[in-house]
Amino acid sequence: MNQHPSRQDLPRAQRLTERAFATLERFLHIEAVSGIVLLVAAAIALIWANSSLADSYHHLWHTPLSFGLGGFVFSQSLHFWINDALMTVFFLVVGMEIRREMHEGALSNLRQASLPIAAALGGVVVPALIYLALNGDAVRRHGWAVPTATDIAFAVGVLALLGRSIPGNVRVFLLALAIIDDIIAVLIIALFYSGGLDYSGFAVAGAGLVLVLGLQQMGIGSAFAYVVPGAIVWIGLLMTGAHPTLAGVVLGLMTPVVPVRMRERPLDVLSRIAAELTGTDANARPDPNHLAQPLRQLRLAQRELLPPVVRVQSALHPWVAYGVMPLFALANAGVSLGGMDLSAGGAQWVVAGVMLALVLGKPLGVVTVSWLMVRLGWCRLPPGVSWGGIWLIGLLAGIGFTMSIFIAMLAFTDDTLLGAAKLGVLMGSLVAALLGMAWGVVYVRRQGRKNPAVAQGHPITHAN
Repeated sequence: MNQHPSRQDLPRAQRLTERAFATLERFLHIEAVSGIVLLVAAAIALIWANSSLADSYHHLWHTPLSFGLGGFVFSQSLHFWINDALMTVFFLVVGMEIRREMHEGALSNLRQASLPIAAALGGVVVPALIYLALNGDAVRRHGWAVPTATDIAFAVGVLALLGRSIPGNVRVFLLALAIIDDIIAVLIIALFYSGGLDYSGFAVAGAGLVLVLGLQQMGIGSAFAYVVPGAIVWIGLLMTGAHPTLAGVVLGLMTPVVPVRMRERPLDVLSRIAAELTGTDANARPDPNHLAQPLRQLRLAQRELLPPVVRVQSALHPWVAYGVMPLFALANAGVSLGGMDLSAGGAQWVVAGVMLALVLGKPLGVVTVSWLMVRLGWCRLPPGVSWGGIWLIGLLAGIGFTMSIFIAMLAFTDDTLLGAAKLGVLMGSLVAALLGMAWGVVYVRRQGRKNPAVAQGHPITHAN
């Protein structure tokens, strides 16, 4: 006789709570939702910064936030803690995404990755050239990298809004391109937007990395054990003058792609302990002392079923998508349009350069280089991806929100030029998203006429 209560036997409040949490979990994993949340945060920032409460917006982010221990006190603005500390978690997730793709994803096979790599390079070079063509001045020229980045969350979110009729390989291509784009952006930040380096900081960062490697060699799989070494790496990079968020990328790339080795396989541990527990008298009162050790083993086995790079990324993704990135947008997308003088210092050319580079430069770079690589016979289009799909990828790659604004803040110290660059990013990303949505609707209809199975949401299993 089954002694376990059925779902119907549970209290009504408990059933409703379980159903609500299940719905919320499914909702949070819809990719389009995170893009919408990011868009809402940016809209709130713009409205707030251009309302009668604009002063409160700017004062909020300059509020000092201090951490101290004894006589040591480290005080920085709230803006610093968001952009330089919280965004490290964003870059950590980026680093882990790159690590996963290099291990078993679109970047694990050079032949498979060669076309997205080439397309991403084209999507960096052409926008940079368009921007430089309009901004030859020495100060404005420093923002050449602002329109070279792609925002993964927004781009994939817009693609998700187009529905399941989009071939799966189009999404894979876009993800691969955006990840390669992130790699290039990280390299650009490290090489071109780090100040004069203080090499003593590298010793501190190196000590943190040695601690990370030591913990990995000891088989420590708990993510919490790496917080202190990670903080040491972050402090070391901050001391060097390089941007401290690069610590996130480094730690992400170091995250193991295989589970920690155990004396028993995790599944064997689960089976053994389950058999031991189910073999006990069901009517006997369980002894907490007897259960403590098996439960610890169960938790460890459950944790090690997934590689750390998958487990940690999955745990951090909701916090980054619905916390870190919207907070970053709220703190940085508030461009005051009323007090901006676009004629000062050639700011109008910064706006035009960034906007045109994102809207035109990105798709032209992605499509042109892809066409050349295929035409020369060096690459082939992935199965199920037509040139219409490549144009869709190119248009969506022009959405450069998060990383572009981040680079803009590193490129410009002048408030007018920084505001102009942010305005160009916001306008260019919005136009790129709208063009991508419009072309995506046309593309889906064309795909539906060519293959009715695609229009009904069935995956493509054959090659073109």
